[in-house]
Amino acid sequence: MSQTAVAQDNAQAADEVLTDRIVVTSTRVDAQAIDSVEPPQQIALPADAAAIAARTPGGALVGNGALSGQLSYRGLAGERVLGRVNGQRFATGGPNAMDPPLHYAPSILVEAIEVARGVAPVAQGPSLAGAVNAELVQAHYTGSTDVAAQVRLASQYRTVDDSYALGGLVALATNQWRLGVIASREEGDDYEFPGGTAVGTSFERNLYGVHAGYRLGEGELWAEYRRSETDPSGNPPFAMDIIYFDTDFVQGGYRGDVADNVHLDLRVGHVAVRHLMDNQTLRQPPAPRARATFADAGTTTAEASLRFGTANAYVEAGGDMELVDKFVRITDPTNADFFLDAQPNLQSDRFGGYVQWRGSLGAVEAELGARLDHTSQAAGVPELGSAVPMGPRNLAAMFTAADRTYDETTLDAVLRAWLPMDAVTPRLTLARKQRVPSLLERFGWLPTEASFGLADGNIYVGNLALDPETAWIAEIGADFDGGMASFRPTLFYRRVDDYIQGMPYDATVGVVDTPVEMVAAMNGDPTPLQFTNVDAELWGVDLDFALRPVESLELSGTASFVRGERRDIADNLYRVSPANLRLSAVWQGARVALGAELFAAAAQDEVSLTNGESPSDGYAVVGLFGRFAVLPEVTLEAGVENLFDTKYQPHLAGRSRVGASDVPLGERLPGYGHSGWIRLLAQF
Repeated sequence: MSQTAVAQDNAQAADEVLTDRIVVTSTRVDAQAIDSVEPPQQIALPADAAAIAARTPGGALVGNGALSGQLSYRGLAGERVLGRVNGQRFATGGPNAMDPPLHYAPSILVEAIEVARGVAPVAQGPSLAGAVNAELVQAHYTGSTDVAAQVRLASQYRTVDDSYALGGLVALATNQWRLGVIASREEGDDYEFPGGTAVGTSFERNLYGVHAGYRLGEGELWAEYRRSETDPSGNPPFAMDIIYFDTDFVQGGYRGDVADNVHLDLRVGHVAVRHLMDNQTLRQPPAPRARATFADAGTTTAEASLRFGTANAYVEAGGDMELVDKFVRITDPTNADFFLDAQPNLQSDRFGGYVQWRGSLGAVEAELGARLDHTSQAAGVPELGSAVPMGPRNLAAMFTAADRTYDETTLDAVLRAWLPMDAVTPRLTLARKQRVPSLLERFGWLPTEASFGLADGNIYVGNLALDPETAWIAEIGADFDGGMASFRPTLFYRRVDDYIQGMPYDATVGVVDTPVEMVAAMNGDPTPLQFTNVDAELWGVDLDFALRPVESLELSGTASFVRGERRDIADNLYRVSPANLRLSAVWQGARVALGAELFAAAAQDEVSLTNGESPSDGYAVVGLFGRFAVLPEVTLEAGVENLFDTKYQPHLAGRSRVGASDVPLGERLPGYGHSGWIRLLAQF
């Protein structure tokens, strides 16, 4: 898969100074064209693409099950990190983020993952902590008028969870048009770890879709449709498991030059999510009180931009909109009279515009942009069945009587500058970024465990009085490339005003003296947390490096350190990843490659006392891998994970809620045990 899958204007390609690009194909792309980070052919491809994105410097995985992981980037996660698939942004359907954006990017179909280094440019839309975009394999144009077939197939088997993944692309194309079909199937059982089996971690997912492009003048008309179907899949950190996610993606548009040095980009799209989760079908043992939750989410987006100039010197102006509708109803499958709308017809409509300039100030290259967004949010009136007790009914009445419409205007500004030199490129980033409170954080009237994937067992409730988060960001770094060695360190600092975090509902913690605490106590937690504005700061350093002492040998790795602290009180921020180090060594022959990889994480004892966070121990795991080119078009890859069968529990892993598991209740989910894997890739 050495050719770029998506035909796109070169000026729109990610700038290597500003973007980390993780290649997921079997062939390295030219390192001068993109920013290549630890190609994951060195590991068994996890079903969760977030685990691949977490390999970027500053990245870490929030592990919530085989298909529900999130990227933590420089200490921030959840909706603070903009997630997209094929450039399309959308709202998740699960009320507790069982389907974060990368849930819809099966690793077996991912060609590359791009992570905006530190701060996303304003052209990508609002985001507080960078942005990640997963590109799925697509057909590409050829250099001839003759119709040519394109076939890319991949398959993998992994012993640790007896899982398999199959996926690929079949396409026809000429130099004028392209038409492709993609499909994948993944299935896995409960995974093994040193000491037993993590029950309730099985998964099952299908994806299929079609895409097309037609060259029109100096541009391209394009369209794509995908259907993602997640079948029953376990989520031990959550109170319920996935029964299904049935999600449809459609988008299309035009991209290309409409005049000399004038580039037009148009995109419209819609994503519809239908979701069911329950605590009976997979959960062992089933919960004593049966619950099934139905959720719908719809996102309609439109974007337009006009760029005047060349790839390295331009002015771009654009506008976009994002219309989100969400609905969540909790039911009792044994009692038709028990139902309540935990998220009653929530709406969030955002309209934004931006201006971005790219050019030179003498020898310095720079990108400067600003964007303005207006967001309107509203909530409907919750309906409750006759069997719902009085406590929730009173909270619903209070919520109905409150003002449930909000308007926020946010301003983002980003300056990124760098000085290209022979071997060293110094970099500087200054930014102001804002994030409007999510619909859950604002309108979560019912105390539940929904927390956008924190999965910590706490009960949370929304807060109508929340203000937007405002981050002031400074980064300084340098890219060094000396031929035999490359080294890219970055120092960063983020000061976040009105940071949103769960805080005790009132000052009398443990004293059940409010309606919210009474309902929370009915659900097993008399100490609920409310989403609240606090003040925070995050600082740290991360880097990646590569050494090539001889042509056939490469030593490479990443290192990350981040510290998160409260500024309003003496405490640490909640769920910040520990320092970590990744080292790999690869020997490349004519047809054979061999290597090893070490990943180590330090102990994390800088934890949040306010949120009752427990520390975690450090660990190190080793893997081996090999690759053999059977034919020029066929490659066989294999390896061993966790060579020494080390038992470890990543700090950001969710805590098990499954009683019939070898993972004790309330303990962090352990990492995978000793395992073998084999993968076959073919491209014709």
